[in-house]
Amino acid sequence: MKTRYYHLPRLTGVDALRLDERDVPAPGPREVLVRMRAWSLNYRDLMIASDTYGRALKPDVVPLSDGAGEVVDAGSEVTRWREGDRVAGIFMPGWLSGPPAARKTAGALGGPADGVLAEYVLFDQEALVAAPAQLDFAETATLPCAAMTAWHAVAVTGGLAPGQTVLTLGSGGVSLFALQFAALGGARVLATSSDDTKLERLRSLGATDGVNYARTPDWGRVVAEATGGGVDHVVEVGGAGTLPQSLEAVRVGGRISLIGVLSRDGGADPSAVLLKGVTLQGMFVGSREMFEQMNRAIEHHRLRPVVDRAFPFAEAPAAYRYFAGRGHFGKVVITND
Repeated sequence: MKTRYYHLPRLTGVDALRLDERDVPAPGPREVLVRMRAWSLNYRDLMIASDTYGRALKPDVVPLSDGAGEVVDAGSEVTRWREGDRVAGIFMPGWLSGPPAARKTAGALGGPADGVLAEYVLFDQEALVAAPAQLDFAETATLPCAAMTAWHAVAVTGGLAPGQTVLTLGSGGVSLFALQFAALGGARVLATSSDDTKLERLRSLGATDGVNYARTPDWGRVVAEATGGGVDHVVEVGGAGTLPQSLEAVRVGGRISLIGVLSRDGGADPSAVLLKGVTLQGMFVGSREMFEQMNRAIEHHRLRPVVDRAFPFAEAPAAYRYFAGRGHFGKVVITND
């Protein structure tokens, strides 16, 4: 039987994305065949398509790291899953538990290894997690990269505790999940946006304070004043362009989790890190163990991911283009019902 999949014969942008057909793969002894039902986009996917990711990529790669579906077949040695189970793949199939290491983080989906933008995908049985019970496939597909990164930053390394102050930047997937997780943990969350309407939506998700960075270029100072000396933790998704303001916003002895590179312009004075004793940590996505921990919290608190818009599988390039426009609030997904 034939099935559809997308691939990137060239890394020249979204227009290089090609829809093609191939045989449905047969699972090996320890593999699971998943009929994919939904996928979600991350900024990394745009960088990979345009060859600006800065890392070695598999030639003619199948894109996307994030997807969810249902098990339709399994190899003879598979014990973790059975037909009909609702699952999501993990971003780094080799990182199951413990701290990151080169051998664990190699082979991330959609870049060094083929990704999941296909109607049927083979996974090693260890490289899947169960979907949270209350989430549909589209919502589950938002979790592997954005939610997992936010959970790792806020809950695992960020020391989330009631009364903590957390700053999130913008309204992309990582920032919204960080806001939701921090608010659930009893933190005071401050959020930035260039759009007042989006700021109101951020407040509805749990932000207690909002700063319009378009009107307030020195938003770091404003945040520091509003919190009496700075926030405990900044979830930094902007990169070089926003890091100087994040350093202004964080308290002495605080933490900045470096996640994104949305803005490459500008630069940060490293003396600010020294003078404030700031912990500046680059964030990987996370392990399967963290993913399962996060899913338990999502189920317990009945958290719902924010999905901005869904595109059908046949219109995946349109989803890429819409996502690249940066007008979304939350996650952009692709579905195949």
